[in-house]
Amino acid sequence: QVQLAESGGGSVQPGGSLRLSCAASGTIFSIYVMGWYRQAPGNGRELVATVTSGSNTNYADSVKGRFTISRDNAKNTVYLQMNNLKPADTAVYYCYARITSRPQDSEEHYWGQGTQVTVSS
Repeated sequence: QVQLAESGGGSVQPGGSLRLSCAASGTIFSIYVMGWYRQAPGNGRELVATVTSGSNTNYADSVKGRFTISRDNAKNTVYLQMNNLKPADTAVYYCYARITSRPQDSEEHYWGQGTQVTVSS
C-alpha cells in the first residue's frame, strides 16, 4: 500500500510564494516520476510540473520561470516552490507519482488527496 501526503497549500496575495511538499510512504521499491497537477473549478486536471528520478524536469508553459520542482529521492519527497503567484494559479494541487512497490511488480500511478492554493488580493 502506498500513500502520498501533501502539505503546504494555503492563501496568498498575488506576487506571493508558497511551497508544496508531497511525501510518498508505504511499500516502495522505486519511484520513476513525481510531480504536480492542478484543477481549477470548471476545468480539467492539468500538468504543472514533473521530475524524474534522474532529475529531468518538465513544466507547463504557464508556470515556467515562476515554479521550481525538486525532489529528495532519499525521502521519497517532491517539492514545488511557487513564486510570483497569480490569481490564475488558484486551484487544487494534486501530487502524482509512478511507483513500483516490489521489484516484480508493475509500475502504478498514485495521486494525493489534493491541497488548495488560493491567490487573491
